[in-house]
Amino acid sequence: MKVKSSLTYLKLIIFIFFVSFNKLYSQKLTGKIVDPKTNEPLVGAIIEIKGTNFNTSTDADGNFSMLTPATPFTLAVNSLGYVTLVQVINSIEEPVNLKLKSEQINLMEVDVIARGFTEKQKQSALTVESLDAAAIKATSAANFYEGLGQLKGVDLTSASISFRIINTRGFNSTSPVRSLQIIDGVDNQSPGLNFSLGNFLGASELDVQKAEIIVGASSAYYGPNAFNGVISMITKNPFIKPGINVLLKVGERNLIETGCRYAESFKNKKGEEKAAFKFNFSYLRANDWQANNMEPVFGSTDTKKNWGGYNAVNRYGDEIVYNANSKGQKVGYPGLGNFYRTGYEEKDIVNYDSRNLKLASAIHYKIKPETELVYSFNFGNGTTIYQGDNRYSLKDIKFFQNRIELREQDKYFIRAYATNEDAGNSYDAITTAILLQNVSNSNAEWGNKAYRNYYAAYVVPGVKKLPGFPTMGPYIGPGNPNNFFYNFQAADSIMNINSNQMQVWHNQARNDADNKGVPFLIPGTQAYKDAFNEIISKPLGQGGSKLVDRSALYHIHGEYKFITKPFDLTIGSNFRLFKPNSAGTIFSDTANIVIKNYEYGFYSGMEKKVLDGKMKFNLTLRMDKNKNFNFIFSPAASIVYNLSKDNIFRLSFSAGIRNPTLQDQYLYYNVGNAILLGNLNGFDSLVTIESIKSYFNEAYTDKNKLDYFNVSKIVPEKVKSIELGYRTSLFDRLLVDASCYFSFYKDFIGYQQGGDVKFNPGNTNEISSIIFYRVAANAINIVTTQGLSIGATYYMKKYFSITGNYSYNELNKKGTEDPIIPAFNTPKNKFNIGFCGRDIKFKIRLPSKSLEDKKYLSFNDFGFSINYKWVQGYDFTGSPSFTGNVPQYDMLDAQISKYVPKIKTTFKFGGSNLLNNLSFQVYGGPRIGRLIYFSALLELDRN
Repeated sequence: MKVKSSLTYLKLIIFIFFVSFNKLYSQKLTGKIVDPKTNEPLVGAIIEIKGTNFNTSTDADGNFSMLTPATPFTLAVNSLGYVTLVQVINSIEEPVNLKLKSEQINLMEVDVIARGFTEKQKQSALTVESLDAAAIKATSAANFYEGLGQLKGVDLTSASISFRIINTRGFNSTSPVRSLQIIDGVDNQSPGLNFSLGNFLGASELDVQKAEIIVGASSAYYGPNAFNGVISMITKNPFIKPGINVLLKVGERNLIETGCRYAESFKNKKGEEKAAFKFNFSYLRANDWQANNMEPVFGSTDTKKNWGGYNAVNRYGDEIVYNANSKGQKVGYPGLGNFYRTGYEEKDIVNYDSRNLKLASAIHYKIKPETELVYSFNFGNGTTIYQGDNRYSLKDIKFFQNRIELREQDKYFIRAYATNEDAGNSYDAITTAILLQNVSNSNAEWGNKAYRNYYAAYVVPGVKKLPGFPTMGPYIGPGNPNNFFYNFQAADSIMNINSNQMQVWHNQARNDADNKGVPFLIPGTQAYKDAFNEIISKPLGQGGSKLVDRSALYHIHGEYKFITKPFDLTIGSNFRLFKPNSAGTIFSDTANIVIKNYEYGFYSGMEKKVLDGKMKFNLTLRMDKNKNFNFIFSPAASIVYNLSKDNIFRLSFSAGIRNPTLQDQYLYYNVGNAILLGNLNGFDSLVTIESIKSYFNEAYTDKNKLDYFNVSKIVPEKVKSIELGYRTSLFDRLLVDASCYFSFYKDFIGYQQGGDVKFNPGNTNEISSIIFYRVAANAINIVTTQGLSIGATYYMKKYFSITGNYSYNELNKKGTEDPIIPAFNTPKNKFNIGFCGRDIKFKIRLPSKSLEDKKYLSFNDFGFSINYKWVQGYDFTGSPSFTGNVPQYDMLDAQISKYVPKIKTTFKFGGSNLLNNLSFQVYGGPRIGRLIYFSALLELDRN
């Protein structure tokens, strides 16, 4: 199907929406909620129609409007500090003006309920974790995004100081393609990468009203790629939150973070709010954590004791290895073994000066009191470290997003947006190191000639003169001319006894090879700087390592909600167009090939409440189509049962799909020692890596021992998940949320590795060339995962609370050895324990001469938060260079804050990882250490 026909479908959907607006039978209720004594409007009061799923909230003037069923119906109105009002509405011809009665009894209990489960959490069939604006301000983490990692069932991975990744329920990755991140309903993904770079290009902390994480497969509700979860951020509406906020934060590692939010609303002559705008600015700068792991890559054949070097995790270029382990070579080159190129450490290749600038603006206009038109523009820019197949310096990356949206709360929206990115001066660190080495010598010249020839001429004679070194015996038969009697065990023993001398000889061979032709470029020298700048300024594949990515994403999404007596119905549709543009550096989009990829989907959801609203049924069906793949259906069904006000059960079945990313489909990426390929057409006759190694290790080469395999073309991933959950409130103090799940995964996307082998025409048993490929592929086996999580919050008196949560996740491989399956990358067990206090007021009696002379020192508006996290160690499967074990680690975060009413400023002093437990959170990444900070937040809100 072509894009043109898809656009025709989209136009038809939009036409149906507008026809529905005119023909759908609906009623509107408007009104105002005020305080009974002062007649002041109540902002943010919740109005719900009992027996339905529809609710709304009051604006800055206490006004509200909402779609309603036929009269009569019953409203339930509640607001913090007021008694819930239940009102029967018999007519909607006139606006309703309601007054709430002040709550005089046990304000602490009201506060507990307000800080407990949100309405979305109560009504959701899936597990929903959230941080509201108050929790964001109180988090003990260095920023709100890092604070999301303290929530139940959430895995947060720090690849660098400004690039953190959120995953849920397994298959964690530094490229979180299985999680969807949206801001005000807009996909925050990088168009070329097909995933979000954490909050690096996201929302300013000052503008986030709430951050929610919907845990588990959610494609039926949110579309493709909501495979394992959704991170949803809702920003502050300028109508509701006008004013000025300013943030300044300083800390260790030369951390400087500043931000400003300014919002205003305007009324017409009738006193009605008509327009509003907001502007956000935030900037962060810090010295990033350094990836300096000099241990051998996990699973390496050679250790640090190998005379010819080894492949270190964060030293690049040294993965190029030369083999001299066949019997013939052991005789001719005793002690040569495996030897590696010298390489460069990451600190010499990347820029650790992390910077992040975010600008955001929005204009809101009310066409009618209930109908709002919004235009927004977001811009992100900065430099950070990203780990994917290689380690990358994302330098001066730029991100632009334009959105226009027409919406009516709880009724409909039509949203269109465009996302454009520019990789700026970003480059591949590993490729850079390889090319820097090649300035001195090509790989063939360095290893097959310089190093090997020096060793043969100057080292081998010395080795043979070592005391006790064995000599060759007589020729013992036909065949290979190296087939002499030779005591390999004795030779190895003598060389090991003289290990220090062997190391000296190898160092001499390395020094000679490094300085043949152009001398090895030493970091810091002018020659190094000149070569480095030249390499990172040339595109990848054209003699350089620069990444060119000017990809774009265009998306339009519409939804309409029908309220009827039998049930509530939601219908919607979306269409998105991808236009990758990498000039052949990442994708196969050369000068003659232009790539366009599109996908679209339709969904419908039905919701029905029975038993006087105590039980809610939900059925949802979604159909999605990608240009290169067949139609896929994502069904979901759930039951939420309110046994009582404080006891809620939920049972859900949901399905998720993940379309292969643009890289899975179109990638063509030469990383130096291999080519990474997308896979739309399959790949025939690759040779396994193991059989290639065996071929070269044998004394006699035999091509018949090579193992061939084919790779089928890639298809979308699929998951089906069952979840059972329970929420309760006990003793008006304890909130508990528990859930367990079981998921079935099919066609899991990973990759397979192999070599494309060519033979010498003159000797069909001799390999003339090998090109190694890593091809995107689907797992053959179906696997399952299972897990559970439980979280609890206990409120102590008025100010204090204790929180705790535990999560368990496990992959059931069922004995399969499919190499794609093991990338679960998730700790089996982890937990958080926290203790916090908000708005604390207390007095300390001062010393006095008499009991009657009582003087006190008052302390008001203090807060604090402490969180301890423990994570069990786990295996991390990434690219071949970054696959290994992440050891167990724990972290202690804490903060103390003070609000000063006179200057409307909150001062905060805290730190993450206070005990400075240097730990890896991703294999190949840096050790994350302590970060102490101090911040001041000025809040000049109008409301």
